[in-house]
Amino acid sequence: MIIEFFMALILGVLVGTITGLTPGIHINLVAIILLSFSVYLLNFPLITPIILVIFIVSMAITHTFLDFIPSIFLGAPDEDSFLSILPGHQMLLKGRAYYAIVYTLYGGLAALIIILLFTPIFIYVLPLIYPYFQKIMWIVLTLVSFLLIKSEPNKKILALIIFLMAGFLGIASLNLNIKEPLLPLLTGLFGASNLLISIRQNTKIPPQKIFPLKNIKIPKSSIAKTSLASIISAPFTAFLPGLGASEAAIIGQRALNIEDDREFLFLLGAISTIVMGLSFIALYSIQKTRTGAAVAVSKLLPEPTINNLFLILSTIIISGLIAFQLAIFISKIVSKNIHKIKYSRLSYIILTILLLIVFIFSDFTFQGKIISLLILLVSTSLGIFTILSGVRRMHLMGCLLIPTILFYLL
Repeated sequence: MIIEFFMALILGVLVGTITGLTPGIHINLVAIILLSFSVYLLNFPLITPIILVIFIVSMAITHTFLDFIPSIFLGAPDEDSFLSILPGHQMLLKGRAYYAIVYTLYGGLAALIIILLFTPIFIYVLPLIYPYFQKIMWIVLTLVSFLLIKSEPNKKILALIIFLMAGFLGIASLNLNIKEPLLPLLTGLFGASNLLISIRQNTKIPPQKIFPLKNIKIPKSSIAKTSLASIISAPFTAFLPGLGASEAAIIGQRALNIEDDREFLFLLGAISTIVMGLSFIALYSIQKTRTGAAVAVSKLLPEPTINNLFLILSTIIISGLIAFQLAIFISKIVSKNIHKIKYSRLSYIILTILLLIVFIFSDFTFQGKIISLLILLVSTSLGIFTILSGVRRMHLMGCLLIPTILFYLL
């Protein structure tokens, strides 16, 4: 079992590295695709449900460490890392993108400790309080939405309009008869729109500075502050639907008044890993799935045992430590070469990849593919409008929050 465990873990880390570095490939999509093939995979010797679970968990955790690289260097994030574009892109244009990556990775390491601390709480306390949360879920999500809009510095009315428009688009997309409605929706809102703006602005990337890790430091007071912010906000998003890492980051930022770019990137890195890791623990404690990866695990292990939980927790920690080293190594290579590449040409290539991914994976029927491309077009337009209006793109998460609020309200 030990050999199979480590083989599944290492393979999951490798695949998670690929998904994390590939713009437009979200880990939830990969997990669901793998689940659809699990019937055939389980016919092979040595492949059991828990082995597939270890693969999925290690892939998911690795993805949370690596996906900040395309987000910061290429401006092509998924919905869990798009906020890193804000300070990350600024640091990229100053030749300090490597620093930005390292700050998110420090946050990821802190997240591993926080996951260990919160696991007993999720096991023993969450089952007691979750039924009460269910009854007031729509109120909680509405208050969070209000807080996010209120946090907009200067254009609150426009932020509200964008939030509502995104919500309407989300409702329409989720009610269309296509297999993966979130793929074109989120790709347009957070990926294609940013790439088109970069092409329009003809962004040029300066040479990037690389220093040893010992010279890239965050004050201990900042680590304590941002860790506390992630503890305040992230655990709730591990079981509350409609909320993601980006919303948790804004809540944590507002709660402790985090303004420093280093602290914010640390916070994003921590929350992204915490949300993913605790979603697997929540599956054990309250049998609720918060992420696509957790859905896949729930199908493979309908009734997880304490031994399963121990293996999952071990996978989270080990794969996180390996992913940290891989991300450092890869980000150094990218930092040394990114300025040599014509950024607009690279943006065209990434945009083409996103279009192909949407066309291939969103649906298997021709009609479904056409509908998916229309969703991509409309969501990209809304994303571009949001960027040009100067409103924070976090309000586009109304595409998930509003449908979820209506689900619990109605």
